[in-house]
Amino acid sequence: MIQQNQTTQSFPTSQTPARPQRFLAACRREAVDATPVWLMRQAGRYMAEYRALRQHHTILELIKAPELACEVTMQPINAFDLDAAIIFADILPPLEGMGLSLEFVKGEGPLIHNPVRTRADVEALTVRPAEETLPFTLEAIKLARRELAARGVPLIGFSGAPFTLAAYAVEGGGSIIHFGTEEL
Repeated sequence: MIQQNQTTQSFPTSQTPARPQRFLAACRREAVDATPVWLMRQAGRYMAEYRALRQHHTILELIKAPELACEVTMQPINAFDLDAAIIFADILPPLEGMGLSLEFVKGEGPLIHNPVRTRADVEALTVRPAEETLPFTLEAIKLARRELAARGVPLIGFSGAPFTLAAYAVEGGGSIIHFGTEEL
Protein backbone atom coordinates (compact mmCIF):
# COMPACT_ATOMS: atom_id res chain seq x y z
CA MET A 1 0.00 0.00 0.00
CA ILE A 2 1.29 3.46 -0.89
CA GLN A 3 1.27 5.93 1.96
CA GLN A 4 1.25 9.67 1.47
CA ASN A 5 4.16 11.41 3.14
CA GLN A 6 2.73 13.60 5.88
CA THR A 7 5.15 16.42 5.10
CA THR A 8 3.49 16.90 1.71
CA GLN A 9 -0.09 16.10 2.70
CA SER A 10 -2.44 19.05 2.33
CA PHE A 11 -4.12 19.87 5.64
CA PRO A 12 -4.61 23.12 7.49
CA THR A 13 -3.22 23.62 10.96
CA SER A 14 -2.30 26.69 12.90
CA GLN A 15 1.34 26.00 11.99
CA THR A 16 0.97 25.49 8.23
CA PRO A 17 1.94 28.39 5.98
CA ALA A 18 -0.81 29.92 3.91
CA ARG A 19 -0.32 31.99 0.83
CA PRO A 20 2.02 33.54 -0.14
CA GLN A 21 4.49 31.03 1.33
CA ARG A 22 2.59 27.89 0.30
CA PHE A 23 4.73 27.06 -2.74
CA LEU A 24 8.07 27.53 -0.97
CA ALA A 25 6.89 25.56 2.06
CA ALA A 26 5.83 22.69 -0.19
CA CYS A 27 9.26 22.80 -1.89
CA ARG A 28 10.78 22.33 1.55
CA ARG A 29 8.38 19.37 2.07
CA GLU A 30 6.64 21.21 4.91
CA ALA A 31 2.93 20.85 5.60
CA VAL A 32 0.79 23.35 3.70
CA ASP A 33 -2.86 24.36 3.95
CA ALA A 34 -3.55 23.38 0.32
CA THR A 35 -1.69 21.98 -2.65
CA PRO A 36 0.18 24.83 -4.38
CA VAL A 37 -1.08 25.70 -7.83
CA TRP A 38 1.14 26.75 -10.72
CA LEU A 39 1.17 25.59 -14.32
CA MET A 40 3.98 24.87 -16.71
CA ARG A 41 3.64 27.24 -19.65
CA GLN A 42 1.55 29.41 -17.37
CA ALA A 43 1.48 32.26 -19.89
CA GLY A 44 0.44 31.43 -23.39
CA ARG A 45 -2.03 31.17 -26.20
CA TYR A 46 -5.05 30.67 -23.96
CA MET A 47 -4.69 34.27 -22.72
CA ALA A 48 -6.02 37.13 -24.86
CA GLU A 49 -3.32 39.46 -23.49
CA TYR A 50 -0.59 37.09 -24.66
CA ARG A 51 -2.15 36.65 -28.10
CA ALA A 52 -2.32 40.45 -28.45
CA LEU A 53 1.42 40.74 -27.75
CA ARG A 54 2.19 37.89 -30.17
CA GLN A 55 0.44 39.78 -32.97
CA HIS A 56 3.25 42.34 -32.76
CA HIS A 57 6.22 40.32 -31.45
CA THR A 58 7.90 37.00 -32.14
CA ILE A 59 8.57 34.66 -29.23
CA LEU A 60 12.26 35.61 -29.30
CA GLU A 61 11.36 39.31 -29.25
CA LEU A 62 9.20 38.73 -26.16
CA ILE A 63 11.95 36.73 -24.47
CA LYS A 64 14.69 39.23 -25.35
CA ALA A 65 12.79 42.33 -24.22
CA PRO A 66 12.94 42.17 -20.40
CA GLU A 67 9.91 44.44 -19.91
CA LEU A 68 7.81 42.30 -22.25
CA ALA A 69 9.04 39.04 -20.72
CA CYS A 70 8.11 40.42 -17.30
CA GLU A 71 4.69 41.49 -18.57
CA VAL A 72 4.01 38.00 -19.95
CA THR A 73 5.26 36.45 -16.69
CA MET A 74 2.78 38.59 -14.76
CA GLN A 75 -0.25 37.98 -17.01
CA PRO A 76 -1.36 34.70 -15.39
CA ILE A 77 -0.55 36.03 -11.91
CA ASN A 78 -2.84 38.99 -12.57
CA ALA A 79 -5.58 36.75 -13.99
CA PHE A 80 -5.56 33.75 -11.65
CA ASP A 81 -4.98 32.91 -8.00
CA LEU A 82 -1.67 31.08 -8.48
CA ASP A 83 0.93 30.22 -5.86
CA ALA A 84 3.98 30.88 -8.04
CA ALA A 85 4.98 32.63 -11.25
CA ILE A 86 7.15 31.13 -13.98
CA ILE A 87 9.56 33.42 -15.80
CA PHE A 88 8.66 33.78 -19.47
CA ALA A 89 11.69 32.39 -21.25
CA ASP A 90 12.76 29.40 -23.32
CA ILE A 91 15.41 26.71 -22.97
CA LEU A 92 17.04 27.43 -26.36
CA PRO A 93 18.49 30.99 -26.25
CA PRO A 94 21.64 29.71 -24.49
CA LEU A 95 22.46 28.04 -27.83
CA GLU A 96 22.68 31.49 -29.44
CA GLY A 97 25.30 32.41 -26.87
CA MET A 98 27.29 29.40 -28.06
CA GLY A 99 27.27 30.66 -31.65
CA LEU A 100 24.18 28.95 -33.06
CA SER A 101 21.48 30.81 -34.99
CA LEU A 102 17.99 30.26 -33.52
CA GLU A 103 14.61 31.06 -35.02
CA PHE A 104 11.10 30.03 -34.02
CA VAL A 105 9.22 29.24 -37.23
CA LYS A 106 5.46 29.63 -37.04
CA GLY A 107 3.78 26.25 -37.27
CA GLU A 108 7.09 24.37 -37.08
CA GLY A 109 8.81 25.37 -33.86
CA PRO A 110 12.45 26.08 -33.18
CA LEU A 111 14.98 25.96 -36.00
CA ILE A 112 18.77 26.04 -35.64
CA HIS A 113 20.13 27.44 -38.92
CA ASN A 114 23.69 26.22 -38.32
CA PRO A 115 23.34 22.87 -36.55
CA VAL A 116 26.31 21.10 -35.01
CA ARG A 117 27.20 18.18 -37.29
CA THR A 118 30.98 17.81 -37.24
CA ARG A 119 33.88 17.90 -34.82
CA ALA A 120 34.78 21.32 -36.24
CA ASP A 121 31.24 22.53 -35.43
CA VAL A 122 31.67 21.33 -31.84
CA GLU A 123 35.07 23.02 -31.55
CA ALA A 124 33.59 26.28 -32.90
CA LEU A 125 31.05 26.46 -30.06
CA THR A 126 31.79 29.14 -27.49
CA VAL A 127 31.01 29.11 -23.79
CA ARG A 128 30.52 32.49 -22.17
CA PRO A 129 28.89 33.62 -18.93
CA ALA A 130 25.11 34.02 -18.82
CA GLU A 131 25.61 37.71 -17.98
CA GLU A 132 27.02 38.12 -21.50
CA THR A 133 24.76 35.81 -23.46
CA LEU A 134 21.44 36.03 -21.60
CA PRO A 135 21.34 39.52 -20.07
CA PHE A 136 17.72 39.89 -21.17
CA THR A 137 16.62 36.86 -19.13
CA LEU A 138 18.55 38.02 -16.08
CA GLU A 139 16.92 41.46 -16.35
CA ALA A 140 13.46 39.92 -16.85
CA ILE A 141 14.02 37.91 -13.66
CA LYS A 142 14.97 41.08 -11.76
CA LEU A 143 11.90 42.93 -13.03
CA ALA A 144 9.54 40.04 -12.30
CA ARG A 145 10.96 39.50 -8.82
CA ARG A 146 10.43 43.19 -8.07
CA GLU A 147 6.78 43.00 -9.17
CA LEU A 148 6.15 39.70 -7.40
CA ALA A 149 7.81 40.75 -4.13
CA ALA A 150 4.90 43.02 -3.18
CA ARG A 151 2.56 40.03 -3.48
CA GLY A 152 4.93 37.54 -1.88
CA VAL A 153 4.68 35.30 -4.95
CA PRO A 154 7.77 33.18 -5.69
CA LEU A 155 9.31 33.04 -9.17
CA ILE A 156 10.17 29.72 -10.82
CA GLY A 157 12.95 29.49 -13.38
CA PHE A 158 13.86 26.59 -15.64
CA SER A 159 16.55 25.43 -18.01
CA GLY A 160 17.14 22.76 -20.60
CA ALA A 161 19.07 19.65 -19.70
CA PRO A 162 22.38 19.14 -21.53
CA PHE A 163 21.04 16.30 -23.70
CA THR A 164 17.98 18.33 -24.69
CA LEU A 165 20.06 21.32 -25.74
CA ALA A 166 22.57 19.08 -27.53
CA ALA A 167 19.75 17.33 -29.40
CA TYR A 168 18.31 20.64 -30.63
CA ALA A 169 21.80 21.86 -31.58
CA VAL A 170 22.62 18.70 -33.55
CA GLU A 171 19.21 17.96 -35.06
CA GLY A 172 18.63 21.59 -36.01
CA GLY A 173 15.25 21.62 -34.29
CA GLY A 174 12.86 19.40 -32.41
CA SER A 175 13.19 15.66 -32.99
CA ILE A 176 11.89 12.50 -31.40
CA ILE A 177 14.34 10.23 -33.22
CA HIS A 178 17.72 11.95 -32.56
CA PHE A 179 19.65 10.13 -35.31
CA GLY A 180 22.16 12.96 -35.70
CA THR A 181 22.65 13.27 -31.96
CA GLU A 182 23.30 9.54 -31.60
CA GLU A 183 25.78 9.56 -34.50
CA LEU A 184 27.75 12.50 -33.15
